[in-house]
This record gives sequence, structure tokens and C-alpha cells, in this order.
Amino acid sequence: MAKRLTKLQQLQNGGTAPKKVDAGDSICADFLVYLKRECHLAKNTVDAYSRDMKQFVAWLNGRKPADLSVTDLSDFIGFLHDRDLAPASISRNIVAVRTFYKYLQLEGIATENPAELLATQKSWQRMPGVMSPGEVDAFLKAVKKSDSFWERDRAILEVLYATGCRASEVCSLRVRDLSLSEKHLRCHGKGDKQRMVPIGGRAIAAIELYLAQARGILAARAPTLCDELFLSRGGRPLDRVQLWRLVKRYAERAGILSEISPHSLRHSFATHLLAGGADLRQVQEMLGHASIQTTQIYTHVEHSRLQRVHRDFHPRA
Repeated sequence: MAKRLTKLQQLQNGGTAPKKVDAGDSICADFLVYLKRECHLAKNTVDAYSRDMKQFVAWLNGRKPADLSVTDLSDFIGFLHDRDLAPASISRNIVAVRTFYKYLQLEGIATENPAELLATQKSWQRMPGVMSPGEVDAFLKAVKKSDSFWERDRAILEVLYATGCRASEVCSLRVRDLSLSEKHLRCHGKGDKQRMVPIGGRAIAAIELYLAQARGILAARAPTLCDELFLSRGGRPLDRVQLWRLVKRYAERAGILSEISPHSLRHSFATHLLAGGADLRQVQEMLGHASIQTTQIYTHVEHSRLQRVHRDFHPRA
């Protein structure tokens, strides 16, 4: 800790970092260690912060973060826009920079946090891609019994839509996380936070069929015993890239032309629940969102339902 503080104090006092190490790189490396060891963030989250901070360091071009104003940081947002990043990626970068400046304040490097004044503008937000119920139905039926390990593939797609879990959460599901008789499963979310997620009858039936007919065959191919629920053809835990390819294959077969990914099933899950009248707080809990503001991006679908309710029941509609 003393070693780290010495480096940071050098930067604050206008000194230089050790040779061959850029000052921005050095302080960002310390920031990432702080996120991992002291904030106990999940590896995927730290990796995302790492990618965002590399862009920030490149934009700094040798300038000290403590010397920047909110006007300077607004130029950074313009830099991100020029790179044609998606609105969600820009918002994530803003969150990373805000957190970075909070860290600088904790370490005494900066007295203020100009990044707090950066707004994740609503105009940057892009509504998530959502499939219609008909598209979801066609997508889930795209798995055919002629497909290799079709039981696994059908179970994966059913679980994605039935639970709204993230791709990484589905890949990390273990057999012991299942409580099918009680109609729920234990999900390991961001920051290793656990939550209980309800699961419906069709997904349960698909999982039970996969466990009975296919998982044992896949598990026998692995060099070591795996507890993960969904396995690859080699018997190893399925990863997110394999899951993404699987979803793309069946989306194409179903004739869904829009951009579909595992996250599209999560978006559709939340959107369809809200359209059916589910409470926003309950959906937030099922999705594992820390803030209800994150869940509110799905409320755009409520408008059509509310308009219908208003038209049907208001005396002057």
C-alpha cells in the first residue's frame, strides 16, 4: 500500500512514474487493483473497467487527471462519439471515469470529482433489441431433434428467456443451483451476488430432458468432472462465445432478421413481463439490477399497454 501511495504522490506533485511506465497507465493499474481487491468487483466488471480506462489514458495523452475540468472531460465524451461507440458503451465509460475520480479523491490525488457533472444523456440511450412474443416462439422452436445435442440447446434457449439471466450467468449455472421442484434456480450475478430466479414449466421440462438424455454423455467426454449445468461438446463448461454462436444460429434458422444475441432474450424477458403488467420492482429483482433506473429502460413498452387501458376505461378517452 505504501508503495502505491508513493507512486500516486509522485504524480500529484508533478513527478514522474518509473521509467518505461506511462503515468496514466500506472495510476490506472493501481485503480484496477483497488477495484478488484478492495471493492471485490467481479472479474468481468474489472475487465470492462480496464478496457474503458485504456481509452481514457489514450485520450489523456500524458495529462494529469487531477488537472482536468468538466469541460475537458466533455471533450472525452466527444472523443467517444467520434469513435462511433454505442450509447450504452458511452454511458459505461462515463461511469468508469466517475469511479476513477472517486478513487483519486480517496487517495488524495484530486480534491474534486469533475466527472460527477457528466450526464449520461437520455439521447444517448438506445432501446434494447426486443423480440415479439411470436418471434420468441419461433426462435425457441428452431431447435430440431436432428440437431446434435438438441436437448442441451433447447434447454439453454428456454432458460435464457424464462429467467432473463445474463449469458455469463447461464454459463456459470451449476447443477446444484437448480431447485426445479420449487420452480426456481440460484443465479450468480455481477460481483458474485446471488439471487433466486423463478423458472417456468417449459424451461423446467427442457432442463429435465437435457439432464436425463444428454448431459451425462457430454460430461463423460471431459477430462475432469464439471459441475456446470451446460457443457460443450468436449464436456467442458460452455462459454459465452459458444452461447452467442448458438443463439445466432437458431435466430437465423427462425428467420429473425434483426440483430439477436443472448442479451436479446434478457431484454425480451423484461419487456414482456412489464407489458403483461408486472411490477417494475419485481422485474428489477429478477434481473439482478442494483438500481431501478437500469430497469426503467424497459418501460417504453408500457406506453402501448397504458394507452390501451386509457382508451378502454377512461370516460373521455
